[in-house]
Parts: sequence; C-alpha cells; structure tokens
Amino acid sequence: MIVWVPQITVVKRDGSKEPFVYEKIVVSCLKAGAPVDVARKIATLVMAKLIAEDKTEVTARELTRMVLELLRKENEEWYRNWVIFDRAIKRRRTEEELKE
Repeated sequence: MIVWVPQITVVKRDGSKEPFVYEKIVVSCLKAGAPVDVARKIATLVMAKLIAEDKTEVTARELTRMVLELLRKENEEWYRNWVIFDRAIKRRRTEEELKE
C-alpha cells in the first residue's frame, strides 16, 4: 500500500526551511528514552495532526510543542530528558520557549 503524504515544510528557529522528516521525530524521541514503538507512535500522531489540519508549513517550535506534549503523556522522565538535553547541549530553554 502506498500512502501519499503532502509536502510539509518546517520553519526552523533561524528562519531557514527544510522538509518535514518523520524519522527526525522518531530519533529525537529515542534519544529522550522512548522505545521505538512509542517514538513511532508519537511521530505518526504528529504527522497525522499536521495532515488533518492541512498544514503545508509548521514552525520548529510548534513541532517541539506537539512532540513534547505527547512524550509527557507517555512518560514524564522522557519529557524531562528532552528538556535537559536541550538545555545542556543545545543551550535552549525549551520549556520557557513553549510558554511564549
């Protein structure tokens, strides 16, 4: 079965644009500690939401918000791992950014 997915563009924090890549969400969730099945479930739910809303463009901040909400529902520790990684490695205050 072939599934058609519309082209969705991600507007990154620096203003540059790149195509939406399902696997990037999966990998990010895995890095936060989620098992493969949960990481794929989250990526699928995010992609489905974007398609349902007929989005052709989404900001990185919106994507992060969607993923983190789902990750937190699954496991608070995985959510925390993501936030800690963003602060330590990316020097980003993810929780504060998402409140804006």
